[in-house]
Amino acid sequence: MALMPVKFDLAKRVKLAQGLWLFFWLCVMAGILIFSMGIFFKIELRKRSELMDNNESHFVPNMLILMGLAACGINAFGGKVCHDSLDSAKFMKRKPMLKTYMSGCVVFCIALFATALLCFLMQISLHFTLAEGLKNGMKFYKDTDTPGRCFMKRTLDMTQIEFRCCGNNNYKDWFEIQWISNRYLDFSNEDVKVRVQSNVEGKYLMESVPFSCCNPGSPRPCIQHHITNNSAHYSYDHHTEDLNIWGRGCREALVSYYGGTMNSIGAFVLLFIILEAVVTVGLQYLSTALESMADPENPESESEGWLLEKSVKETISGVMEKIKTLGKGNQVQEGDEQAPQES
Repeated sequence: MALMPVKFDLAKRVKLAQGLWLFFWLCVMAGILIFSMGIFFKIELRKRSELMDNNESHFVPNMLILMGLAACGINAFGGKVCHDSLDSAKFMKRKPMLKTYMSGCVVFCIALFATALLCFLMQISLHFTLAEGLKNGMKFYKDTDTPGRCFMKRTLDMTQIEFRCCGNNNYKDWFEIQWISNRYLDFSNEDVKVRVQSNVEGKYLMESVPFSCCNPGSPRPCIQHHITNNSAHYSYDHHTEDLNIWGRGCREALVSYYGGTMNSIGAFVLLFIILEAVVTVGLQYLSTALESMADPENPESESEGWLLEKSVKETISGVMEKIKTLGKGNQVQEGDEQAPQES
């Protein structure tokens, strides 16, 4: 017995075909949007590749690009099938490939779901990649003369300005590294000598941050040096006063930015899966309604469309039987190939 049968006449079939044609082309537009999202996400990862030690994964944006292109092709063909279904002669030409096409649509929906899931899961790996990349990037901040690291200072400064952040976890990360190059230090100065000699690794450390950590919205001139020294500034207490440097770390800011982007893309892909499932079900009803026409030569004859030709249990049993048959067929072929060798 067919699952969820629906009676159709000519008017209903025409309306269904026209509606599906519109939805299929809507899916094509959504596919273009998914393709564009993949390109955008790939560019955004490339822009801050240095902050990730060039270890960022482009698997997700590549999948989005591939899924977008596949969506355009699959749904454009579906729209053509709906258009041709209004002509029985053209529909008969498409009929042999419809089952394969419907199976492809199901596989495509599964691939879309996997892509959406990856969009949500990628945030975990991105968190660790940014943590390590930002930590190393801050170490290379001063190496403006070193090939391969010349633009790290500019990249970090622009990131801190754009995302309103400072350091990896917070501004205190800058206290633990030497971010001023030795070429700009006067080693004849007593204060510089004391700072370098007091450090085990001979680094020039200070309680200061780069200018890009400053909050331009603060009414007070930026205090970027001697941040924890209250006596170095008039009417200042770093424990109680709101600092005029960004308090949020860049890892948190970047993870929030990329996470928001990936959540939006993943949510859109999930909505697209629903739309894709709707048009696939609609096409199944349309194709079965056309196949079951009482008089194929009379377009006005009534017909019945269904979601599945048999019940869900019978359909699953049939699929499992086909898989078992294929498995036995492969075993027989292997046995036939081994028999001549043994003789």
